Amino acid sequence: MKLQRKNRLRATALGALAVSGALVLTACGSDDNSGSTGGNGGKTSAASNIKCDDAKGQLLASGSSAQKNAMDLWVKNYMAGCSGVEVNYKSSSSGEGIIAFNQGTVGFAGSDSALKPEEVAESKKMCKGGQGINLPMVGGPIAIGYHLEGVDNLTLDAPTLAKIFDGKIKKWNDPAIAKLNSGAELPDKDIQAFHRSEDSGTTQNLGKYLGAAAPSDWKYEAEKKWPAPGGQAASGSSGVAAQVKQVDGAIGYFELSYATSQSISTVDIDTGGAAPVEATSENASKAIAAAKIKGTGKDLALELDYTTKAEGAYPIVLVTYEVVCDKGNKAETLSTVKSFLNYTAGDEGQKLLTEAGYAPIPAEINAKVRETIASLS
Repeated sequence: MKLQRKNRLRATALGALAVSGALVLTACGSDDNSGSTGGNGGKTSAASNIKCDDAKGQLLASGSSAQKNAMDLWVKNYMAGCSGVEVNYKSSSSGEGIIAFNQGTVGFAGSDSALKPEEVAESKKMCKGGQGINLPMVGGPIAIGYHLEGVDNLTLDAPTLAKIFDGKIKKWNDPAIAKLNSGAELPDKDIQAFHRSEDSGTTQNLGKYLGAAAPSDWKYEAEKKWPAPGGQAASGSSGVAAQVKQVDGAIGYFELSYATSQSISTVDIDTGGAAPVEATSENASKAIAAAKIKGTGKDLALELDYTTKAEGAYPIVLVTYEVVCDKGNKAETLSTVKSFLNYTAGDEGQKLLTEAGYAPIPAEINAKVRETIASLS
């Protein structure tokens, strides 16, 4: 049953990519694209109901690799709808994205963690008369992917995960893992744990989960840099996923879309609730729906509950923010930033998230995101 659900998720994600590609081909091949204006006075694209407004030229952005698969879809659809506009999102890491934003080299940055106070202070130099703010745009589960020949279903809890990633549990047939997987034939094989090599919001969110749900076993601060000794490093979510797929005995963490697109098995999480919870968009949405806004003013940073025991709520979640200036955005890219983010936060953009293995932002919070985008200056 679990394998069937994963195959269905993978097919849906691939279908979303196919739809996106079809939109691009339709826009390029059509002789009548008069409704798509791309910098032509605020008309709406006939191709996909995207409001292009005065968008024009090139918009550079960079950051979180967690949202790469969502951003690829958004960029293709947006550029198909708004001719004459080029959006270039460089998937690197949250840390690199924020650095680029505060240096003024990108119109917005993607980050899986809200700006720190010192990063907000730094942003004021670039956002003339304003500051950087966090706009939650993409939600989803951080999947714990594994590759263990002969084991198709695996359940772990927070203390066991913490000990695995801290190098305290070294074998797959360890009694702690066996206790959570009664009846499974676990091999006497070394665990190969993979983590991100660069500063990563995904790493930080995993750290927040482990610190909250297993405080006795995970003593590290939740930072973007991987804190524990040992393990093996790989670049980006794509790099970690590639290693897990290739190496028998491997375990790692990355966004669900990387698992579904590469048919990587994922761990069910024992939260202490009625039953272990699978990493799915729907289950992540149940956890994210309980998020509270902790930001002030126009900042919409969220507080997530990593210790939830709610039925069917997958606790290892992240929210990716698009980081922009509330005031002081560059005049040459402001219209394009607002137009593009209006699309990603709109009904059409958010619907694509579920199809691609992510979770939409809860409606009440998303309404505030749209309000804030409209007020950017």
